[in-house]
Amino acid sequence: MAKIKQQDALEYHASGRPGKIEVIPTKPYSSPKDLSLAYSPGVAEPCLRIAENKDDVYKYTAKSNLVAVITNGTAVLGLGNIGPEASKPVMEGKGVLFKIFADIDVFDIEINAEDPTKFIETVKAISPTFGGINLEDIKAPEAFEIERRLKEELDIPIMHDDQHGTAIISSAALLNALELSRKKIDKVKIVVSGAGASALSCTKMYYTLGAKLENIFMFDSKGLIYQGRTGLDKSKQFFAVHKTNLSLVEAFRKADVFLGLSKGNVVSKEMIASMAKNPIVFALANPEPEISYEDAMSVRKDIIMATGRSDHPNQVNNVLGFPFIFRGALDVRATTINEEMKLAAVHAIASLAKESIPEEVIEAYGGKNITFGKEQIIPKPLDNRLIYYVAPAVAKAAMESGVAKKPILDWKAYENELKNRLGLGNKLLRIISEKAKTYPKRVIFAEGDNYKILKAAQFALEEGVAIPILLGKKKKINDLIKEHNVELGNIEIIDPKEEEEFNRRVRYGKAFFEKRKRKGFTEFESIQIMRERNHFGAMMVELGDADAMISGLTRNYSAVLKPVLQTIGTEAEVSTVAGLYILLTKRGPVFMADTTVNINPTAEQIAEITFNVAKTVRKFNVQPKIALLSYSNFGSSIGEDATKMSKAVSILHEKHPSLIVDGEVQANFALSNDLMNEKFSFSTLADHEVNTLIFPNLSSGNIAYKLLQSMTEVDSVGPILVGLKKSIHIIQLGASVREILNMVKVAVVDAQKK
Repeated sequence: MAKIKQQDALEYHASGRPGKIEVIPTKPYSSPKDLSLAYSPGVAEPCLRIAENKDDVYKYTAKSNLVAVITNGTAVLGLGNIGPEASKPVMEGKGVLFKIFADIDVFDIEINAEDPTKFIETVKAISPTFGGINLEDIKAPEAFEIERRLKEELDIPIMHDDQHGTAIISSAALLNALELSRKKIDKVKIVVSGAGASALSCTKMYYTLGAKLENIFMFDSKGLIYQGRTGLDKSKQFFAVHKTNLSLVEAFRKADVFLGLSKGNVVSKEMIASMAKNPIVFALANPEPEISYEDAMSVRKDIIMATGRSDHPNQVNNVLGFPFIFRGALDVRATTINEEMKLAAVHAIASLAKESIPEEVIEAYGGKNITFGKEQIIPKPLDNRLIYYVAPAVAKAAMESGVAKKPILDWKAYENELKNRLGLGNKLLRIISEKAKTYPKRVIFAEGDNYKILKAAQFALEEGVAIPILLGKKKKINDLIKEHNVELGNIEIIDPKEEEEFNRRVRYGKAFFEKRKRKGFTEFESIQIMRERNHFGAMMVELGDADAMISGLTRNYSAVLKPVLQTIGTEAEVSTVAGLYILLTKRGPVFMADTTVNINPTAEQIAEITFNVAKTVRKFNVQPKIALLSYSNFGSSIGEDATKMSKAVSILHEKHPSLIVDGEVQANFALSNDLMNEKFSFSTLADHEVNTLIFPNLSSGNIAYKLLQSMTEVDSVGPILVGLKKSIHIIQLGASVREILNMVKVAVVDAQKK
C-alpha cells in the first residue's frame, strides 16, 4: 500500500474548499420562480402534505436517500478516544464512500457526548431528518447499548458498521473458505484474538451461521475468556464457556479457523504450523496483521488467508457491505436492519465471489484469470456488480421479514435502476490505477525540473504505478527536490545536454537519422537535436530504454507533438493521430475527440479518427457509442461541417457496420435519449446512451472540452494521443499534479497494451 505522508494528507484535506464533502442542490434555482418554489411560498405545499401524512416526507424531501454517519469519537480508526472534532475527517470520508459506491447522500454528525443516554437522546432528537443512521467509531461496550436502544426506539435502518461490517464480510469469506476446505462450520475449532466490538460481532455471526460455542476460543488483552475469569462484561460472558484457561499458543493447536481483530504480530509461524489441515486464517488487524501474509504463506501451502490489506488477496473491506446494505434498506424503506438482512448480505457477497469475474475487474488486478478459490473467497472492492447483488438481497430479506414499508414489485427494473445509479467515470479511473499498479512501467518525465512534475513523479512512485525517469538539469532538479522535500529515493535523473550522455546522444541520433534522412535531417543535425529533451525522451521510448513519456506542462502542444511524430510515428494502418479527452461524469466517462491535433480534418480523416478512438475506448473496457457532432441534425442545415460529418458517418457505416455510431447531430440531442426518440427515433443512437463525441474540427473540440473542464468539477484525463506506435502523451499546459498523475497512469496502461 502507498505510504501516506503527513503533509500530503494535510494538504489533501485543506486545499481548495476545506474538507471532503459539500451540499449540492438537486432542483433548478436560477430564477425567482425557482427560489419561490424552493422556499417561500412554494415550500408550504409539501409541508402541509407531510403534516397530514408523515410518510410523505419520503416523497417530498431528501430523507429517502439520506444517511447520518454519527460518532462521538471515542474509538476512531485505532487512534482511540480523540473526541468528536478530531473524528470529523473520518466521518466525512465515510460519507464519500457511501456516495461513490451506492449513491447515498450523507450528513456527518459528531456528538460531544460520551454518556450513552445523552448520546442516544441526541440521536433520537435529530432522527426525523434521516432515512438511516450509520453509527461509527464508538467504543465498546457502550456501542452495544447505543445500537440496541436506538434500534428499539426508532423506526429507520440503524447499523454500527464497526460491529457488523467486518462481521458480514468475514462471514461471507468464512462460508466460502469452509466450502473450499471441505469443512462444516459446526465442527471447526475457531480461535479469536480480540474481543472488541468488531471481534464480538464477527464471532456472534459465526455462531448464528452454525459455529458451536464450545468450539470458539476468544482471547482479549488479558487472555482467554473462560468461566473462571472475573470482571467480564455481558458480551464477553456469552463466550465464557470453557472451564480451564489456555494460552493463545495452546489454543492454536489443531485449530481450523483463526480470526484476528487485535494487533500486529501476535501470531508466530509455529502457531500457524500447529493448526489443522487446510487452515483458515483471517488476520485482520490494520495496518499490521496478526501475522504477515508472507510469513503465514511460507509455513503452509494449504492455508486460506485473508487480511485487511489491499496488497494481498482476499481483502476483508467493509466497503463490500455497508453501502449496499443501506442501499437495499433505504429502497424498501425498512424500519430496521435485522439479522435476516445482514445474513442476506453475507450470502449475496459469498455468492458473488463464485461468479465469473468481469474483464475490467480482471484487468484491474493484473490480468490474471481470477476464479473462485483460495485467492478469491470474497469479491474485489472494484467489482461493480456488488450494488445489484447485495442491495436486492437485503431488500428482499427486509420484505420477507416484514420490516419493509415500500415493497419492490419489479425486480428487473430495480436492478436496472441500481446499475444506472452510479456513473462509471470514477470507477474507470480506479480500475486504471489498479491496472497500472500490476505492471508499473518506466515513464519519462521530460520536464523534470518542474515542481508539479516532481510531485506527480513522487505520487506515481509511492502508489507503485510507475518507475519515473526525470529529464533536465540535475542540479536544478536536486535543488527543487531538497527545497520542497520531495521524496524520490534513487530515481534516475538524466540531462541530455551533459557530456556523460554523449555516447547515448550519438546512438539515439543515428537511429533518428535513419528515420528522417529523406525528410530533411543530416546525421549531424540528428545527433545535435538529441540535446533537446522531447527528442531524447521519445528516442528512449522508441529504442526500449523506457516504456512511456509524459511532456507538455510548460510548452505548447504542437512544440511537443512534432518531435514525437518525427521519432515514434503511428501504429500500422494509422495515418491520422488524434487527441482524446475523457471527462469522468456522473453519467459515466465521456470520451471527446479530436481535441488537440487536427485543425480541419476531412470526412475520411474524421472516419479514421472515429474508428481509432473506438478502439481506444474499448481498451478501457467501455463499449463506444458514438455521435458525430455538428450544428445540424441529420441534414437539417447545409454547410461544410454538416456535410463532412454526414459523409464520415456514411463511410463508417459502410466500413465498420458493427460500430454504434450516427450523425451528424447536435450535442444536446446526442446526449438525450428522450430528445432522440422524440425527434429522430430512426437513429442508431435513439436506444443507446452516447459516451463518445466526435467534433468536426479542432476549434469546436478544443473549446468544448476546455469549457466543460472549467465550468464543471468533474475529474478529467487527457489528452490521450490516439494512433501512436508507442505510449507517449502530451499533458495540457499548466495541468495540475492530479491531472499529471492521471495521465501517468493512462500512459502506463497504454504501455502495457502496446
